[in-house]
Amino acid sequence: MRCEICGKNIIGKPMRTKIEGSVMYACNECAKFGKIQREPAKPRKPRGSRRPPIRKEPSYEVHEDFNRIVREAREKKRWSREDLAEKIYEKVSVINRIESGKMIPDIKLAKKLENSLKISIVEKIEDTQSEEFKASNIRGSTIGDIARIKKR
Repeated sequence: MRCEICGKNIIGKPMRTKIEGSVMYACNECAKFGKIQREPAKPRKPRGSRRPPIRKEPSYEVHEDFNRIVREAREKKRWSREDLAEKIYEKVSVINRIESGKMIPDIKLAKKLENSLKISIVEKIEDTQSEEFKASNIRGSTIGDIARIKKR
């Protein structure tokens, strides 16, 4: 290799030097005119990181007839709507809308209602994924699995 400054053949390892803003390879004698630079780091090959298997959290759904169940349980305990709202730290208007069926409570609110009224309105949904789809996920999906191939 030749020195980019003086043109002499470099004996040994060339020095990577920055001179007047330009980075060049120089011999030991010419390298003293600039600032010696380190070799750039070699790009690292990304390692295949192993992710933990995706665990599906069980999904929950509120019972279809939740409004009747909540109203009957509240009346059985002889609580007013205000009493129930106070016990679960919600507004009375929320209780009114739940009991009239105009509002479907989210899972958090449904759990509060279950605990205070000692009822069950949250149902666990079973995984409805077919066995065929699970098997194709194991071996990996291909475009052929998804696209319909047009035959000529």
